[in-house]
Amino acid sequence: MSNYSSIKENYCFLLTEYQLVNDRTQVKSLFLANGKHLKLKMNQLVSIQWLHQNLNNQDLILLDSSLSSTVQGKISGLNTKTIPGAKYFDLKGKFSDQNSPFPNTFPSKEQFEIECQKLGINNQSKIVVFDNMGIYSSPRVWWMFNVMGHDNISVLDGGLPEWIDKGFPVTTRKQEPDFSGNFKGSFKNQFIKTYQEILENLSLNSFTVIDARSEGRFNGIEKEPRKHLKSGHISNSINIPYNEVLDKGKFKNRNELEELFEKNCNGKKELVFSCGSGLTACIVMLAYELANKKSKTIYDGSWSEWAELQDLKETSV
Repeated sequence: MSNYSSIKENYCFLLTEYQLVNDRTQVKSLFLANGKHLKLKMNQLVSIQWLHQNLNNQDLILLDSSLSSTVQGKISGLNTKTIPGAKYFDLKGKFSDQNSPFPNTFPSKEQFEIECQKLGINNQSKIVVFDNMGIYSSPRVWWMFNVMGHDNISVLDGGLPEWIDKGFPVTTRKQEPDFSGNFKGSFKNQFIKTYQEILENLSLNSFTVIDARSEGRFNGIEKEPRKHLKSGHISNSINIPYNEVLDKGKFKNRNELEELFEKNCNGKKELVFSCGSGLTACIVMLAYELANKKSKTIYDGSWSEWAELQDLKETSV
């Protein structure tokens, strides 16, 4: 195939892809660099077809953030499988503060940088992250890189299950440290709310907390996964369970998400997202971004920290 034919084929594919996903991903600019390869500019979501077409791009880093199970106990049957070329992003291990008493706590800037470098991630890397549940842990990774000032990252809509459903190949997951990356972050602490800030907001009312847990946990009628803690919610918070922004393991389209947030948020603009441990909050936060809203702020300690520090504990477990 001639260079012209190859470029024409890729260009036509990109036009088709843009038309396919424009209502939800806002993928706006993919362009040719030096006539040799496609330079990627990515926003929020990419589709399975897009990843398959761009899998061999020299700037692309593919991260697998799969977890063995969800907080509800759902177990994936794909725990040993991954997309060829993917590197494992150890969300609960290497990319969490192991000295914190609370789960999924954001690690130090230095720890995050070192672990990214071990994965071969550079400052110019274009990252796609996916997980084995469709959409579950990958939005947390998207948010973490945004906190670190690296916004050239996308979530794979539908994740590993959708990749397999489309008939694309998988391989057995294995991890070999790369140590070749030069990643350095620029920490944006405005994207993380602390317990003290949430506490002060009870009287200040300067933002609204959106809780991504189930309705039962939010209303205090369903047990928490962390059995020593009572369920319930932070005063004046709003409940949007994370599964309400999803449809069969993929994000709902922009119009549906806009309607959902307009219905539930009553015009409130300053939103902070919470859940049980800061993980599913990122699903609802990313859905808010996809609805063409702007708020990347997470209460990282979430209900695990709030209930613990407010002494909301079960008398018997």
